[in-house]
Amino acid sequence: MKLILLGAPGAGKGTQAEVICKHLGIPAISTGNILREALKSGTEMGLKAKAFMDAGQLVPDEIVIGIIKDRLAEEDCKNGFILDGFPRTLHQAEVLDEMLDRKGINLDAVIEIQVPDEIIMERILGRYACMKCGQGYHDKFQKPKVYGVCDVCGGTDFFRRVDDNKTTVQNRLVNYRALTYPTIPYYEKKGLLRCVDGTGTIEAVSNKVDSILGIK
Repeated sequence: MKLILLGAPGAGKGTQAEVICKHLGIPAISTGNILREALKSGTEMGLKAKAFMDAGQLVPDEIVIGIIKDRLAEEDCKNGFILDGFPRTLHQAEVLDEMLDRKGINLDAVIEIQVPDEIIMERILGRYACMKCGQGYHDKFQKPKVYGVCDVCGGTDFFRRVDDNKTTVQNRLVNYRALTYPTIPYYEKKGLLRCVDGTGTIEAVSNKVDSILGIK
């Protein structure tokens, strides 16, 4: 199955991509994660992307498209994939279509996860992660069982992403409305778009997605 998950930052795309990945055994491809790893490793691509990411701006198309092209060529994508966070512009959507057409690949569905801005803000500003293993937590929705101790590895050091602040999140939402939202009618015209209310629990949203995809 070949899927795209769309939605504003903090809508839950990454979480749902992981769930679908486990159900179907296909890779979840997050451009954000790939870029952050490149940034952490200090690669040329990471350094180019850093200024844009820190300001909550979209990384230029040529960088992101190159990443996706290389990733889709890997062996584990032969039986399907989930694109999380790509395409982020109408141009990227059109280039992706051309890329897939050349490979003889058809998308099965594009799922938009819909969440109001005020809930997105609460979700993003409250999230943090274990410095040692990367396990994610939230001030309100997902606290460690023991305060200050990671459930997974027992680590006691945590961090918040530099771009998880009110100003940057607002910029990201503005960018989403201006640049990414035009992909919604684009995929709707193709008959691929499916919309899901993303305001419930992870399990509730996952059940809705499973129903759309016909996953038992």
